[in-house]
Amino acid sequence: MHYPASKLPHIGTTIFTVMSQMANEHKAINLSQGFPDFDGPSALLNAVGAYIAKGMNQYAPMSGLPVLHEQIAAKVQRIYGNPVSADEVTVTSGATEALFAAIAAVVRPGDEVIMFDPAYDSYDPAVELNGGISIHLQLQPPAFAMDWATLKAAITPKTRLIILNSPHNPTGSVLTATDMQQLIELVRGTDILLLSDEVYEHIVFDGQQHQSLNRYPELYERSFVVSSFGKTYHTTGWKIGYCVAPPPLTAEFRKMHQYLTFATCTPMQLALADILRDEPEYADNLPKFYQQKRDLFCSLISNSRFKFAPAAGTYFQVVDYSAISDLPDTTFCEWLTKEVGVAAIPVSVFCKVPPEMHLIRFCFAKGDDTLQRAAERLCAI
Repeated sequence: MHYPASKLPHIGTTIFTVMSQMANEHKAINLSQGFPDFDGPSALLNAVGAYIAKGMNQYAPMSGLPVLHEQIAAKVQRIYGNPVSADEVTVTSGATEALFAAIAAVVRPGDEVIMFDPAYDSYDPAVELNGGISIHLQLQPPAFAMDWATLKAAITPKTRLIILNSPHNPTGSVLTATDMQQLIELVRGTDILLLSDEVYEHIVFDGQQHQSLNRYPELYERSFVVSSFGKTYHTTGWKIGYCVAPPPLTAEFRKMHQYLTFATCTPMQLALADILRDEPEYADNLPKFYQQKRDLFCSLISNSRFKFAPAAGTYFQVVDYSAISDLPDTTFCEWLTKEVGVAAIPVSVFCKVPPEMHLIRFCFAKGDDTLQRAAERLCAI
């Protein structure tokens, strides 16, 4: 039998799966894949069980439960001042599904989609599967700031979509209010659409304010804004996210969503609606919670041979290992996992054309004892 050629011939198993499997195999401390090793709020967890016991176990509406729509809309208005309606919210089975649905909704064969490397690894395959052409622009270390002149030069009549990610995975950089003004000027008078990956929206440090596209009406009118409950409530395994977009874009988004997953877990949606209603301040406290973890991890590895500047956002810390080894980052991460017992993610895998850099990413969304044990091993190198 002759099987059809792969639609993604250059894509293998995602690096997150590879490194987590390697960490398990070698009993290494897993600071690679971005998930906490602690649970979410007990009130949230208990509510899911209560709703299951009450029989709330059948399909939710395709776009999500109205009660959760209403609470998300209220949150977006409270935090960002964007008076969205509940009809502009779609609940999805994780942020990755939302990203794919948004791309599938608007990208047609031959359309160009601009993204910034290092880029989350689901963007490029989604564009390719929908016939688009990915235009990769390289963010430069150590700041990984946006180069607006380079972006402006990359825009052509075929540019359909620009994908933004702030706080940025894997580098931890964040977009500023000045960046938003530059973006407004860049897209004004065009039909360019925006996809904003904001899953770490509540994990911004040092008193900075997250610059959501929800804050800027001129940007929101052309945007899909994607977020994740998993990152906010330490429940990554639930795979529940959402997309907020103006009505014309929401209508197209839902056409894709309904044939990807149709509906998302009912009792979990109900529990999330409860915590958004009962503890709206929960997200406000998240920056302090994770900044303490960032500061702890950075202080624990401050005497190591790794070089770094503390992350501005997310729960990831990028470090430079060039004082330790000249190995390529993928090889270094393999060595680090097998010989040192700490798993990390190589940054080059987030780039279309891997640049010359010796950078790896650690996840510090871990218990303090886990960070302490990992740091001891890292400082012993």
